[in-house]
Amino acid sequence: MLILPSFRFFAMTFLLAAAAHAQSSILAEANSGEQVYKAMCAACHETGVALAPKLGDRAAWTPLIAEGQHVLTGHAWVGVRAMPPRGGSAKLPLADFARAVAFMARTSGANWKDPDSRLLLEIVKEADKRLTKSIKEQQAMQRELHSIAKAAK
Repeated sequence: MLILPSFRFFAMTFLLAAAAHAQSSILAEANSGEQVYKAMCAACHETGVALAPKLGDRAAWTPLIAEGQHVLTGHAWVGVRAMPPRGGSAKLPLADFARAVAFMARTSGANWKDPDSRLLLEIVKEADKRLTKSIKEQQAMQRELHSIAKAAK
């Protein structure tokens, strides 16, 4: 009987250590926010193409900053207004993306920090809510199309 509780303790310890390692590897700063900005974001945010708020333009960034770091980052991650999902790069990790958004916001007047695991989880939850809403809207459009097609037969 003593073996079972000991096994549970070691299994739980292993799982917690694995989770901590996974979080630290996700947040490992492979790229700084500025590096990601220069490589991925500058093409639009330097020129203001498609109404992208320019880096350092406090007037353009103030209402975006007011949304909150997790909301703005989560919405931008899944695509918002003319901005494509992940800033147009399917390979851009969320943690790198979030650091770039924080860098742009700081440059434009915010006091945002690079995300820690708690903030990254908030960003994930917000992005998931946005995706769920978008999926439901697309499903409603699909039902409407099917109804039109059915009526046209």
